[in-house]
Amino acid sequence: MNQGGEITRLLNAWSGGDEHALENLSPIIYDELHRIARRAFSGEKRSHTLQPTALVNEAFLKLVDVDVSWQDRAHFFGLAARMMRRLLINYANARTAKKRGGDDAIKVTLDESAVAGSDTDFRLIEIDEAISRLAEIDARKAEIVELKYFGGLTGRELAEVTGLSTTTLGRELNLALSWITDELS
Repeated sequence: MNQGGEITRLLNAWSGGDEHALENLSPIIYDELHRIARRAFSGEKRSHTLQPTALVNEAFLKLVDVDVSWQDRAHFFGLAARMMRRLLINYANARTAKKRGGDDAIKVTLDESAVAGSDTDFRLIEIDEAISRLAEIDARKAEIVELKYFGGLTGRELAEVTGLSTTTLGRELNLALSWITDELS
């Protein structure tokens, strides 16, 4: 059984009350969350005060405590992406409030291949607000952006999680990022 199938099996067992499933699932999902967070932080400054491990620890604790009947790996990592997004936004808001709107809010870099020729850093809070506005217009595009940039999923993982072809994902992601870029400019 592939890792995605194993994660789904363990999530289902855990949802059914099997505590041993959680013991077996924890190292797998923790490692996966850490890989995602490392990828998400790869463009950040080394002086960044929130580290991938802290983000993963917080997200992991919240995911383990959430009372959800897990459907599959896609459902789990979709919720994980949303939780990481919320945690990063809460952290950014707290830092911004502490600095009274200072210029050093957490920044995230959109993949320059996704935004043609753009190497501009956008403020995380502004991106979050733009994604929220996009969700009101096109929830699927907003979810793809969230999974890609906050969940750190690769193209293959996005296809697995969403059930969309890589061609459709590429088109949807390009349209979404163009829309977000227009919103932010």
